[in-house]
Amino acid sequence: MPSIVLTSLSWNTPNGTPLLNDLNLTFGPVRTGLIGRNGTGKTTLLRLIAGELAPVSGSIRKPSSIGFLRQNPEQKDDQTLAGLFNVEEQLAILGRAERGEATADDLERADWTLEARLQHALATMGLDQTPDTRLCRLSGGQRTRAGLAALLFSDPDALLLDEPTNHLDKAARALVIDALRAWQGCVIVASHDRTLLGEMDAITELTSLGARSYGGNYDVYRVAKAAELASAQDKLARAERSVAEANAQAQLAAERKARTDRQGRKLRVSGGQSQLVLDAAKERSEGSGASAARLRGRQMDEAEASLETARRAVEILQPLVMDIPPSGLAAGRDVLRVDQLTFGYEPDRPIFQDVSLSIRGPERIAVEGSNGSGKSTLLACINGDLTPLGGSVALHVPTALLDQDLSLLDSEESVLDALARIDPNASENGRRAALARFLFRGDDAHQRVGSLSGGQRLRAGLACTLGHSQPRQCLLLDEPNNHLDIEALEVLEAALRDYDGAIIVVSHDKAFLERIGVERRLTLS
Repeated sequence: MPSIVLTSLSWNTPNGTPLLNDLNLTFGPVRTGLIGRNGTGKTTLLRLIAGELAPVSGSIRKPSSIGFLRQNPEQKDDQTLAGLFNVEEQLAILGRAERGEATADDLERADWTLEARLQHALATMGLDQTPDTRLCRLSGGQRTRAGLAALLFSDPDALLLDEPTNHLDKAARALVIDALRAWQGCVIVASHDRTLLGEMDAITELTSLGARSYGGNYDVYRVAKAAELASAQDKLARAERSVAEANAQAQLAAERKARTDRQGRKLRVSGGQSQLVLDAAKERSEGSGASAARLRGRQMDEAEASLETARRAVEILQPLVMDIPPSGLAAGRDVLRVDQLTFGYEPDRPIFQDVSLSIRGPERIAVEGSNGSGKSTLLACINGDLTPLGGSVALHVPTALLDQDLSLLDSEESVLDALARIDPNASENGRRAALARFLFRGDDAHQRVGSLSGGQRLRAGLACTLGHSQPRQCLLLDEPNNHLDIEALEVLEAALRDYDGAIIVVSHDKAFLERIGVERRLTLS
């Protein structure tokens, strides 16, 4: 079975900063979960394997055909499912054959099983759309499932999946897991979805220290990682004690030498011993002192080297803080009233209709429903980005929307420029402080949005939304936990739990909804 082998692989960011350094990894014909904090290079590694990026050094041995499901693939507005599956020409041939217009060449080239295979591939991912359906009419979850269906349809030798369960509801996640269970071959899945990672046969973790592979699923990895960290922390503690002891010994030696020098000076002043004897004693003292100093220096160098090695073994991570400014929302304040809201791109085919909702004070409401039921569309209508077919929306407090596509960010601007555009009244220091709370410190704030990983982009969006200098009393959050690594997700949960404003959130993660204190649910069908 095909495998992917990386040998001494290195890659630098466009500004020359090393991101992946001397990686030696083998991905066999199993399901491997690729994990790591945001920005450690998971997506970059997949792009290197897919051939979209070239390594600075090293080599990649891989099978001839690779299927790559990207996090946020670029799609043309007029692209159809047929185009995604790359079967437009074949469907056109079958269409001419059905109308009796096919040429002899058409009949020779026709794939008579195509339509049945295409329908089966779509059904496997729970899609009932026709091949001429435009992708822009699909929800984010439907587009993800369609992309995976197209990959499976093409039957590559290996699969690379970048956050394949983002935007997916519970039923759709189950379809993805079933598809991966049935797949025979090499699969690399970059994900923070703990349920999906529980289905993996192996885990490879990327950190600032490099890469490490573990046999077994995510639960097995967690146990092994905990033991590893405990051992590394024990070594670090011992190394720190060794350095402290070496420093103490050096201090004692210095104090002893100072006492000896004082005694020698007193004897010289008193004249109690001959100058010859004193000079000989001084020479012996200086010789032995220099020898002892060299020994202590070597011991100190060895202790410092051991300490540095121990520190490298325990990855020191910057703490991530998501500190949402108080909104000052009063408990009885009218926040939102939605009355008989109906929306659709075509009047005779509404996505949802007659939706009513009211919020008072800091309530937390989850909008639920299957992929394509209009959850993201409802938030866009509430925010005023889409015009409904009927009904009304009345917002009474300052509101911010963080949509799942992060459309508030421009790929060509820096993170700092994005916040300056979104929050023009904030001071430079205020913007810097807000970004620092989301780990964009110093030069990191000047990173171009388009160069960020999916998780880093989400952190930038959260910083621009939650770090606004004018407190937002209602947050509209569309899948805010997508792309975040597990540590960052837990910090986001704590920040939203402490937030004193109203929240309307779309999420398929029930544990996330419970942890942020969701009180009510609105289900779209």
